[in-house]
Amino acid sequence: MTSSWYPQFTNLCDWYTHLLQKSPTRTIHIHVLGNTITANPKNVEYMLKTRFDNFPKGKNFSTILGDFLGRGIFNVDGDLWRFQRKMASLELRRNSIRSFAFEVMNTEIQNRLIPLLANNKDEILDLQDVFRRFSFDSICRFSFGLDPKCLELSLPISQFAISFDLASQLSAKRAMHVSSIVWKIKRFFNIGSERKLKKAIKLINILAQEVIRQRRKLGFSNHKDLLSRFMQGDIVNDTYLRDIVISFLLTGRDTVASASTSLFWILAENPQVAERIREEANEVLGQNQQLTSCEQLRDLHYLQACVYESMRLYPPIQFDSKFCLEDDFLPDGTFVKKGTRVTYHPYAMGRMEELWGVDCLEFKPQRWINKDGVFSQENPYEYPVFQAGARVCLGKEMALVELKSMTLSFLRRFHIELAHPSHHIPRFSPGLTASFHGGLPVFVREIKNTT
Repeated sequence: MTSSWYPQFTNLCDWYTHLLQKSPTRTIHIHVLGNTITANPKNVEYMLKTRFDNFPKGKNFSTILGDFLGRGIFNVDGDLWRFQRKMASLELRRNSIRSFAFEVMNTEIQNRLIPLLANNKDEILDLQDVFRRFSFDSICRFSFGLDPKCLELSLPISQFAISFDLASQLSAKRAMHVSSIVWKIKRFFNIGSERKLKKAIKLINILAQEVIRQRRKLGFSNHKDLLSRFMQGDIVNDTYLRDIVISFLLTGRDTVASASTSLFWILAENPQVAERIREEANEVLGQNQQLTSCEQLRDLHYLQACVYESMRLYPPIQFDSKFCLEDDFLPDGTFVKKGTRVTYHPYAMGRMEELWGVDCLEFKPQRWINKDGVFSQENPYEYPVFQAGARVCLGKEMALVELKSMTLSFLRRFHIELAHPSHHIPRFSPGLTASFHGGLPVFVREIKNTT
């Protein structure tokens, strides 16, 4: 775990991929970290489904993110997780919440994203920053009726968004220490990165608690946002509400922004793919016809294939860890000792020839299209981008609608061109989700005689 991998590999995840590709079982063990890492689908299914109860998030993981995420759904196990998941599942399945989500996204796209892009005349624009602002506005409005207006034409600075980014990055860096003692000592003495993290979380808490207070003061029975729906239920504790909302913000904002950035980097590298998306939209929706409902997206099979293919190569969450409760054997024969961290690696899995063929490193949307021209989904344990099994992502469909709606509206109005063309693998910055180091600087040019 030194920097010896750096001269040969762009990212740590690429080094792990190399090691996993060389392993006969597609499983390795990093002894200094006490971490077993796997890219074997049978192991993934065993962890996420067959022996789900023996591979929880674990106290170690919950401690690392506890200051930031508290006791929200993505940071707990057992009965607390089951309760929150059941509650969230009931709400997210409602047609009313899906309609509200589409309404929020469409408003953000038409009233902010499109005008911002149209107003950008031959200047370099950081699309990663734009997508973060877009997804942050959308998830804030959807989650608790707050509009931070990050995507206004002036691109204002949001202290909430800045603190959120910082808390996410610094929480992720805790997991990179060989021993948790290092960051715990820094937290005890309130120094260095832990001092910055504490300050960022304090601001997040103040703003989140103010939103909850205002919602309770104004009433929530007539509001459509997720927070109002939760407050109408059995949840009355403000700290608990804060933890739930922050968890949804993290996944709803960061994962969509990450997926959008990777997709548009690929589209800029492959303009013929962007053109095919436009052609499909004209065939399905009609020339110059706008998207009016999320149901229309179901017939855009090539667009769906592009999104899935992009996330196969560049998943928003490159790896996910669990902790083994009791001694166990994975299906490939690997012994896992009690207390061992076990990590499955979607980034590496997308680069395994036995799963995707000898062309696994190529971007080929057609691999997802069957002979009838219809999108065909793979085994979720071979493609655990949205997790799988009991913890499969509840917001999966909503995230896909947001990503596809935004991509479609963007590409039907604008061409994109990389400001600094490079066919190399992107370099990623540390964080809970994948982000491009240095952003995604592009030129955006309006397509003439179209909508």
